[in-house]
Amino acid sequence: MLGATDWVIIALYFLLSAAIGFRYARRAGSSVQEFFLSGRNLPWWLAGTSMVATTFAADTPLAVTELVAKNGIAGNWLWWNFVFGGVLTVFFFSRLWRRAGILTDVEFVELRYSGRPAAFLRGFRALYLGLFINTVIIGWVNLAIASVLEGMFGIPRNEVMVYVALALGLTALYSALSGLWGVAVTDAFQFALAMAGTIVLAAVVLDLPQIGGLAGLLEKTPSWSLEWVPAITGGAAVGQTGPLTLSAAAFFAFVGIQWWACWYPGSEPGGGGYVAQRMMSAKDEHHAQAATLWFTIAHYCVRPWPWILVGLATLVLYPDLGPADKRLGYVYAMRDYLPAGVKGVLVAAFFAAYMSTIATQLNWGVSYIVNDFYRRFIRPGAQEKHLVAVSRGATLAMMALSLCVTSVMDTISGAWAFIIEAGAGLGLVLILRWYWWRINAWSEIAAMATPLAVYGWLRFATEIRFPETLYAIVAVTTTAWLAVTLLTKPADRETLGRFYRRVHPGGPGWSAVAASMPDVKGDSGYGILLRNWLCGVILVYSVLFGLGKVLLLQPVEGTMFFAVAAAAAWAIRQDRGKPDEGPPARDRGEDCDG
Repeated sequence: MLGATDWVIIALYFLLSAAIGFRYARRAGSSVQEFFLSGRNLPWWLAGTSMVATTFAADTPLAVTELVAKNGIAGNWLWWNFVFGGVLTVFFFSRLWRRAGILTDVEFVELRYSGRPAAFLRGFRALYLGLFINTVIIGWVNLAIASVLEGMFGIPRNEVMVYVALALGLTALYSALSGLWGVAVTDAFQFALAMAGTIVLAAVVLDLPQIGGLAGLLEKTPSWSLEWVPAITGGAAVGQTGPLTLSAAAFFAFVGIQWWACWYPGSEPGGGGYVAQRMMSAKDEHHAQAATLWFTIAHYCVRPWPWILVGLATLVLYPDLGPADKRLGYVYAMRDYLPAGVKGVLVAAFFAAYMSTIATQLNWGVSYIVNDFYRRFIRPGAQEKHLVAVSRGATLAMMALSLCVTSVMDTISGAWAFIIEAGAGLGLVLILRWYWWRINAWSEIAAMATPLAVYGWLRFATEIRFPETLYAIVAVTTTAWLAVTLLTKPADRETLGRFYRRVHPGGPGWSAVAASMPDVKGDSGYGILLRNWLCGVILVYSVLFGLGKVLLLQPVEGTMFFAVAAAAAWAIRQDRGKPDEGPPARDRGEDCDG
């Protein structure tokens, strides 16, 4: 249980988080641009840290612990494969999002498309993502922090939810008052605390006599848990306890299809959601790109290793945990081995991870409701002060709604797979809409509707299961949206011209539009961008593996990976400012804010 020192530390954490949030209340109240995008003035390090803090939820250490305890280090490839898509966003899309000058990524729909289909799509996505998906995600995160408190203190679920409601209420309050500035600054503070807490836990656990440091950990854990690469065989189950084993089809579905073809919150191909929000809030295009690169490195390389080390240690400390309870090993280690004071820091760290995610989900979700539904369809001529007031009220309302959703959720097991399958095939549309003028609103509508139908058929009429389902869903969805694209009219010339003049993506996909606008200089140098993407992927994986090798007492191999990372970083640096980035905004004679 917690001692007096622990409670003091936790109380100080809550007070400091609230103080930071309240500090920016006046600034956020001036306009919706300030409330949702920080006046487009976030520096790269703050925007990037805010992104990674959002992905560091209360359930994230538990999820990685479960992957490692079940399938070893190689189990992380179930999410490490998203590196390819993350780096694609860095070089191909971050500057375009900043250049678009819009308030939300949903607003992009009517910047890029025209007519009633565009209006319908914008309104539908605002409600679907802002209300349905967002409240489900918040409910998911609420359940995660509840399971931490239950596992650590043995508090009954109904009592735990009181504490969760209080933390949610405080987060909603400072989010409603301070907008994105308060969210971003508290995110930075909370991320630092959360990382410090996870590092402290890893150090304490490794120092236990049952473990005996890193050398003891390597000696006492099963050899299969230290494998870095999945075994590729004939159809073994992903969820078994032991080394991660995938069929060749399943492996390629993860590393060759999922990252570019599937929509998933926080990992949208081409960027989207809160990632796009942070890119659009950056000071300029260079800050947007740097923020996204820092996010990608911190997300994949910095965060996971303390969790992985604890996950390996739980195999020694709690060998009898069943497959369904592997994730709780992280919580049990906190409960059983942390001394007074340190335990309070870890509990505060978990609340920090929880609140940073919730704050972003509330601000991001409300931006859709207010900007893309209320202002667009209910009160088109509303004043800024009115919209800020509505935003604050909507934040509190969404908090209440998410609590209701949480109360009827028992588990979210398998939800992530469903979301990926339900968005399979949409990813290519989200990528190509920036680079091919022929994509229209009907293309995106078809790409959203088709996967649901194909998923239903596969689920109830066949024995094919995730991830092999991705082949059929992506193939059918791609065929459907391509056919719809070619059979329907493109966006009108006025809309296409306005989009091209503002974003000027360049490339052969816009040649038909660019020919009529000789005064607009489109981006070039896509070969350079492709090279930077490849170097970026090498950079991220090299840093990831280099850190892991050093921590697992393989310094020579770690040094080699770091050398490769340095070479990749140098190559990217050499290309900075070349034609792929286009001329500076001041030379284009346009305002980046639209």
